[in-house]
Amino acid sequence: SSQNFSEEFAEAARQLKKEAPRIQFGKIDVTHQHDLRKEFNIQAFPTVKFFVNGSRKDPIDCKGVRQASAFITWVKRRTGPSTVLINSTDQAEAIIKADDLAVIGFFRELHNDSVEVFCETSRDVPEMPFGMTASEDICANYGIQKNTLVVFKKGKPVHNEVLEDGRQNKPSLTRLIKTFTLDLVTEYNIETSVKIFDVPVENHILLFTPTNSDTFNEIYENYKSAAAEFRGEILFVLVDTNETRNGRVFEYFRIRDIDVPAVRILNLTSDAKYKMPADEVTVENLKEFCQSYLNGKAKLHLPSEEIPEDWDKMPVKVLVGKNFNSIVF
Repeated sequence: SSQNFSEEFAEAARQLKKEAPRIQFGKIDVTHQHDLRKEFNIQAFPTVKFFVNGSRKDPIDCKGVRQASAFITWVKRRTGPSTVLINSTDQAEAIIKADDLAVIGFFRELHNDSVEVFCETSRDVPEMPFGMTASEDICANYGIQKNTLVVFKKGKPVHNEVLEDGRQNKPSLTRLIKTFTLDLVTEYNIETSVKIFDVPVENHILLFTPTNSDTFNEIYENYKSAAAEFRGEILFVLVDTNETRNGRVFEYFRIRDIDVPAVRILNLTSDAKYKMPADEVTVENLKEFCQSYLNGKAKLHLPSEEIPEDWDKMPVKVLVGKNFNSIVF
């Protein structure tokens, strides 16, 4: 909520006042400041913008950061070095083990496009520590030969991304790394919904199924296998259809009891929904559905009620999605 965020923002301001007194904090209630709302195109709340060098042109947006600690890190990385330079294996191990997640960039040299993209990415992911090294010994210790970004979770490497000059872009790396703040498959509930929408991946796939069914374990394993292949591109969400508090989600996707298990893809930007053509939730079917969606080949799903038997009895005809085209056009 905005109230919560306001408190975290104030806490960050208090802490940074001592460490970085040159950074000023302010808040604006745009319900009374219509000109400012228009000038800076404020659409969502809360919105945080960082103005650099006294210019009101092109402020930097701070997105998806809700905790004071992450916000402080975000500001520090904008105003100073964005990553820690690692000089020894011990130092690398200390960073990797200090938090749940850590990201280390292993490079052959510290002056190339890949390093720049890595440093830029670290500025947008303040939730986790970033370190980088060009030491041959440290790279050899982790068995790394090329320029590589490694994500460590609970001290173990969980993802290697080879960084080739000019190939990776910052948004795709940021998306990929931020997905590690969630599980491979995230179950939808009140607590996780905020986290799900904070990760900047606009494609969500949702599996609707009762979690206590006999086939659940098998379906879930298939879903997880597919999730590993599309990490950073599609966010995999599980919706338990036995949970009554998820009712609004079922309504939104028009999911009925007889439909489950059901799989849908939602594009957050366009609000477009897609239905998996196959009924069985197998790894093959999931992969095919995700790939056809990413290639722009998936068919839009426009759910419709069944045509009522008496739709034609009265002077005013009853139209639903299924008979709309044929009757109207």
